[in-house]
Amino acid sequence: MSAGKAGQAGPPNRPDQLIRVALLGSGGSIGRQTVDVLARHPELFRVVALATGSQGQILEEQARLLKPAVVSLAEGRSTRLDLPAGTEFIAGPDALETLATRPDVDLVVVATGGLVALRSVLAALEAGKVVATANKETLVAGGHLVMPLVRRLAAGAAGATGDAHHPLANPLGWLRPIDSEHSAIWQCLVGEDHRAIERLLLTASGGPFLDTGVADLATVTPEQALRHPTWTMGAKITVDSATLANKGLEIIEARWLYDVPLSAITVVIHPQSVVHSAVQFVDGSVKAQLGTPDMRLPIQYALTYPERMASAAAPVDLIAAGRLEFRAPDEGRFPALRIAREAGQAGPRASTAVISADEVAVARFLRGSLDFNGIPRLLGAAVERFGSGSPIEPPLDQLIGLDAEVRQFAETYR
Repeated sequence: MSAGKAGQAGPPNRPDQLIRVALLGSGGSIGRQTVDVLARHPELFRVVALATGSQGQILEEQARLLKPAVVSLAEGRSTRLDLPAGTEFIAGPDALETLATRPDVDLVVVATGGLVALRSVLAALEAGKVVATANKETLVAGGHLVMPLVRRLAAGAAGATGDAHHPLANPLGWLRPIDSEHSAIWQCLVGEDHRAIERLLLTASGGPFLDTGVADLATVTPEQALRHPTWTMGAKITVDSATLANKGLEIIEARWLYDVPLSAITVVIHPQSVVHSAVQFVDGSVKAQLGTPDMRLPIQYALTYPERMASAAAPVDLIAAGRLEFRAPDEGRFPALRIAREAGQAGPRASTAVISADEVAVARFLRGSLDFNGIPRLLGAAVERFGSGSPIEPPLDQLIGLDAEVRQFAETYR
């Protein structure tokens, strides 16, 4: 895709020029909220493809609403879906890559979990598609594969347009973060010189157990862990917020996205979830992005960048918020944050081990075969066992193999 064509992945310049979207992971929490954003702006977006794992009924409802050209369901392939006329169904191990690389797709939204998305992200970028991603594995495990490709695309766009300030002349024009924290940093950096960055400040709500004693954490139940005080999210990310594992993974993502050392990234606990993250510059200034805790805001920004549009999310009311608090995280009570950061320092093998183990650990906690404190124990054990080896930066097939090994280990860990 040429830089001019790829530029259509932002708001169109002509009324008849729709942004053509493939949404991978449409049935999950981020996927459903993305559908809401897309459906509110039919004048901007044409949904070409939808894919989800096992939520056949949700996929049918989304297909009736958006009338895509094609859909895919990973599980239950023989299930007969009630699809609109003209909507094709495809299946198979390469279905996500097929959807992500279609010639009639401009922008691929990745809302799937797991390392399964990495192959699709790489394929989409190789095909010249803009990617908006909420998938942590893309960068935590595969940042060394993704970012060189993204930088080449940005350099090509700069050369093709002759404009160093073109939206696609920046790597973040091609790989657009959907996480609220990374979207906040991205927004803070628009128009800024990268060399002026002193520190990235990643905010964390602290989750439901911010002031819970260490002894009480041992008896935490899934029901308690899923009661997030400010955000409404999927079960996996909600538990990760409770352990602070998500913030450790976001440190690794930030290192790749913004090309800063891990030592220049600080986590700040902010219980009100109004400041979504901030950037400190060399002159001492701090720029922050504020908003209501509503994922439709970062989703829409990634879809419409570099423009802003009216949103269904309510604007933040600073008077009603009353007070904004900040404190340092307690890594003694929440060791998953430290484990993930150290994995990021050790390299892609260790970071793959921690994110693959975390997915299994959270699933086991939710079904009752692992206690809450067992989550960081399992992460540490996985990093110790799988975090070293050669090559330090594995190719894709080796990463996928490592992911399978870590998952098998994590399922049987005691």
